[in-house]
Amino acid sequence: MSEASDAPVFEQDGDVTWIRIGEHAQSAVSLADPELLVFEYVQSLALCIDAVFARPAPLRVTHIGGAGLTLARWIHATRPGSPQIVLEPDVALTEAVRRELPLPRGHRIRVRPLTGEAGVAGLASGSADLVILDAYAGGRVPASLTTVEWLGEVARVLAPGGLFLANLGDRPGLKYSARVASGARAALGPNGDDRADGSREEVAGRREGARTAYVGLHHVLKGKGYGNVVLAASRGPLPLFEMRRATARLPLPTGVVGPDEVLSRGAGAQPFSEATGDTAWSPAPPD
Repeated sequence: MSEASDAPVFEQDGDVTWIRIGEHAQSAVSLADPELLVFEYVQSLALCIDAVFARPAPLRVTHIGGAGLTLARWIHATRPGSPQIVLEPDVALTEAVRRELPLPRGHRIRVRPLTGEAGVAGLASGSADLVILDAYAGGRVPASLTTVEWLGEVARVLAPGGLFLANLGDRPGLKYSARVASGARAALGPNGDDRADGSREEVAGRREGARTAYVGLHHVLKGKGYGNVVLAASRGPLPLFEMRRATARLPLPTGVVGPDEVLSRGAGAQPFSEATGDTAWSPAPPD
């Protein structure tokens, strides 16, 4: 998602087309190879999806934020037939992307000119296996898309076993991410699945409820600089082994912070709340 007043600029670099809006590189798309993911945070989003959902089974996906539709194209390539809804209010951007970077044949990607708030509110309960928040305006995540109230709507839309992913820009200390993670845990809550079948560990995991993890470059996770953190949230256990194994294959040093450490790092972090007026945009990138 971008500010409607900014006109997108398309720059070709070999097989990759860069989309720039204002001072920010918004997307990088390869029509020849949609599985080529340039941005490191998009690689992190993709590895989380692959760790939770086996290829090539289709997924019901809702994207909040569209831009160049890079991840929607990747999901179509890796899981053909996946019905995808993209909430992108910038109509001019969507029209320019469709003109300059046509979508592949046979896709089931539907772009709706709606904000994340209005778009998610209009979705049916349990209609998405995967919800991805990657919405920025002026290089920052809007405050309305990280409140516990809005995350409650995301939780409503997620099907049992569903996954929520959010691309968050944050400063050293990851205090902003900790508050969003706290809101995600509160919104998802206990998963309510108290069936007795399965191993003791599986039953215990189901009863423990929402889990959150971070994926990002080592220097960001270690608090050595501003950068992107992918928040993964689920009502049940996250496949940490598979996620960590996938990070070893990435070109840049990337790590995973598991649920226990996310909790300890963010001890005392309270969710953002529209009801109390305690909201905030994500931290601005350094100049």
